[in-house]
Amino acid sequence: MTPNLIQFLELSVAGFLTLCIFSFLYKDNPFYRLAEHIYAGLSAGYYAGLIWHSVIVQQLWIPITDEGKFVLIIPGILGLLMFTRFSKNLTYLSRVSIAFVMGNTAGITLMQQLHGYVLPQTRDTIAGLLGGDGTAAMIGAWVIFVGVVSTLIYFYFSKEHKGVLGVTARIGIVFIMISFGAHFGYTVMGRVSLLIGRFQFLMRDWLHLIN
Repeated sequence: MTPNLIQFLELSVAGFLTLCIFSFLYKDNPFYRLAEHIYAGLSAGYYAGLIWHSVIVQQLWIPITDEGKFVLIIPGILGLLMFTRFSKNLTYLSRVSIAFVMGNTAGITLMQQLHGYVLPQTRDTIAGLLGGDGTAAMIGAWVIFVGVVSTLIYFYFSKEHKGVLGVTARIGIVFIMISFGAHFGYTVMGRVSLLIGRFQFLMRDWLHLIN
């Protein structure tokens, strides 16, 4: 087959699967389920191959056999224990691996969040309150400071929200709603951008109805 024919077949398959996904806007149907199953199967196969080559071979097998890093046998055994989930009699062994992964991940994530987000943002927020970067920056810093404090007070449930505490908590609700609205708007913009990209592919790249 010529390169042009191969390219046309590839575009046709992609366009057909795109229309299959869009058909769900009408109702659930066999075409949508076909595209869904193909996507799930391809994703599972791709990530299985990716993990095999990039993790098991490159980060486990090659270092052990070629570099003599036998200490990696321990995480290899922990990984094998995960497969005991398929056995009713040995499933308890997988809890060792799960506990290790959860504990290790929690510890690493805690330190990353603390040093990467909490402490730098706290430092920058407090420093901006003094107005060293101008009036506009100082006003913005105070808005952020009030939002952080009021939001934290809203989630403080050890005391009933009455009086000053209740007013501050209600201010926190306003900041929470603003945050939710901004995140929702950002998500919608991202999805609309993807939709526009798919329509451009269908109308321009596949059907050549637009330039």
